Amino acid sequence: MARFPKSPAPNLLFRLFSSNKRSSSSPTTALLTGDFHIRQFSSGNAARATKDEKEPWWKESMNKLRNIGISAHIDSGKTTLTERVLFYTGRIHEIHEVRGRDGVGAKMDSMDLEREKGITIQSAATYCTWKDYKVNIIDTPGHVDFTIEVERALRVLDGAILVLCSVGGVQSQSITVDRQMRRYEVPRVAFINKLDRMGADPWKVLNQARAKLRHHSAAVQVPIGLEEHFQGLIDLVHTKAYFFHGSSGENVVAGDIPADMVELVEDKRRELIETVSEVDDELAEKFLNDEPVSATELEEAIRRATIAQKFVPVFMGSAFKNKGVQPLLDGVLSYLPCPTEVNNYALDQNNNEERVTLTGSPDGPLVALAFKLEEGRFGQLTYLRVYEGVIKKGEFIINVNTGKRIKVPRLVRMHSNDMEDIQEAHAGEIVAVFGVECASGDTFTNGAVKYTMTSMSVPEPVMSLAVKPVSKDSGGQFSKALNRFQKEDPTFRVGLDPESGQTIISGMGELHLDIYVERMRREYKVDATVGKPRVNFRETITQRAEFDYLHKKQSGGSGQYGRVTGYVEPLPPDSKEKFEFENMIVGQAIPSGFIPAIEKGFKEAANSGSLIGHPVENLRIVLTDGASHAVDSSELAFKMAAIYAFRLCYSAAKPVILEPVMLVELKVPTEFQGTVAGDINKRKGIIVGNDQEGDDSVIQAHVPLNNMFGYSTSLRSMTQGKGEFTMEYKEHCAVSNEVQTQLVNTYNASKATE
Repeated sequence: MARFPKSPAPNLLFRLFSSNKRSSSSPTTALLTGDFHIRQFSSGNAARATKDEKEPWWKESMNKLRNIGISAHIDSGKTTLTERVLFYTGRIHEIHEVRGRDGVGAKMDSMDLEREKGITIQSAATYCTWKDYKVNIIDTPGHVDFTIEVERALRVLDGAILVLCSVGGVQSQSITVDRQMRRYEVPRVAFINKLDRMGADPWKVLNQARAKLRHHSAAVQVPIGLEEHFQGLIDLVHTKAYFFHGSSGENVVAGDIPADMVELVEDKRRELIETVSEVDDELAEKFLNDEPVSATELEEAIRRATIAQKFVPVFMGSAFKNKGVQPLLDGVLSYLPCPTEVNNYALDQNNNEERVTLTGSPDGPLVALAFKLEEGRFGQLTYLRVYEGVIKKGEFIINVNTGKRIKVPRLVRMHSNDMEDIQEAHAGEIVAVFGVECASGDTFTNGAVKYTMTSMSVPEPVMSLAVKPVSKDSGGQFSKALNRFQKEDPTFRVGLDPESGQTIISGMGELHLDIYVERMRREYKVDATVGKPRVNFRETITQRAEFDYLHKKQSGGSGQYGRVTGYVEPLPPDSKEKFEFENMIVGQAIPSGFIPAIEKGFKEAANSGSLIGHPVENLRIVLTDGASHAVDSSELAFKMAAIYAFRLCYSAAKPVILEPVMLVELKVPTEFQGTVAGDINKRKGIIVGNDQEGDDSVIQAHVPLNNMFGYSTSLRSMTQGKGEFTMEYKEHCAVSNEVQTQLVNTYNASKATE
């Protein structure tokens, strides 16, 4: 089961280092509870293992790891739930409410941008423990546009909690988030929150999850009372009632099931067993034979089905009223996978990016992914997820993306607000390193293999904006911000427009660039003025054209003399090169020392076509003859001859404009299909596929990027906010004659005004 395909994804997630609580019965538990760090993970360990220890030395520690994310629709109580999780695991010592009535605000909402746009945990990985299990809380981005960034973030997670509101139910963003997790094959548990609110109905939400999210799910808990009468929960697996006492619900008291609820509990437990047995053969056998199912058997079956992504266990509670959070944490340990139970793959750079499944064991060669960079007090802090092998302080590691060999100066585990220095970390762990210069998404190995965790081929940017800081004083911060964003995101590029001298930023779409401009304003306090979005057009030629040009200039002293003869022609469509220059001169009509200058002249001329001033591609220039002068010929003369020769023959080669065409995938409810398809046709798009997926229509179309500006707004209004789309670059195609004339006229008019 390979994880994480090519598509984009939204907000989420957070991750715990722990494992199935049943594993405490295994013979090796004692190794790991308290003295985990003392034990040195040297290769000699395995040799020293006793005969009784059948499993490798690292097996137990891996079982005690969990990596999960919390995701939800806005205002489902995600921040409140995270705050409680941190409190009960001892990560923070007092609870603050989200709205900040006490003037402090929740731990997580530390940035203005986060308060407005929803929760993002401040540091990328926060370490905490629950029942001897290791817990790391991981921050993941929430922007659909950042294909690469989202893919990286989701690769670091092994499981997730999907929070649903017991009043609002399954809302639009819950659907988006769930679709994302399904696409990246992340096992998940659901948590129905806010059972203390007026109108809370968990059974309605459960049915909505089955219908709208197509979850194969069942409740593993039943609430005792609802709304203001909500008192506690009944665990259907262990058939026990739990009540939460203490000022912050920290004392969980197990009790007997209330007499008036015994029948309901039996029904719901039978429903749970039946639902799980539909996807688990072992439990199905017991269920069909009408044999009693013990708590352990049921728990194991739920775990198997959840990890296989065939079942979603549903927990309940009210984070605000401090009820149900501890059983949810237990559920994370019991039902979500540890790192060895998830398949991760790498791409072998020595073998044409072929997929290689990683074993996930510390015995293999080191493979680690830098998934987040942070500007710390002591320089760049790089967060690593170790997928295989062991990373040690003071050892040398190799950055596969750049080929640089780096020494690990300092290795830390993020613990609360402090950093705990460690000597080494093994597969499955998340650690941070200081003083390692790298970009987000780089892969590190020990040199034994050349694997990368993400593809090294980065898509070309399709949209550009001109930006400049409003005040001249903020130039330093402006360039600092742009440098950092380029490091974080390989699809974000920065360049200079040679004509206007403006700074041009390029990226994968409107939202992509908007968010970076916004981040610049908030994180670096730089207000920037933004030009109109520009599409990266290209020009090309469609037929062969001859050139024969003499550049002669006589002034005082030595003049300039250079003659070039030859032809230009289009390259074949499947050519990998975009520009070719060939010298076919026989003899010494032009001295060989001037040939590079001629090639340079043609390249310079091809940087700006005469139609709309965009670069010319797919072009082959052949030099067949020429003439030189013993005194007046120079490199400059031949370079100028090449530039003018190109300009003269360019119009004879019937040039055309190419525009980026995007592959757009839309997912809209079927009732809006006609409206959306009509709108795509209006935007000169070609619909290439239309499938039905449940109540949704999935439409694939090729649409020119120039016609896609502001599309997200119009799609929302056409589909009442229920439609979503993803867009990726497909190819550059020739525009129609009408569009070409329009573009050329606009370009000429703008040149005339200058």
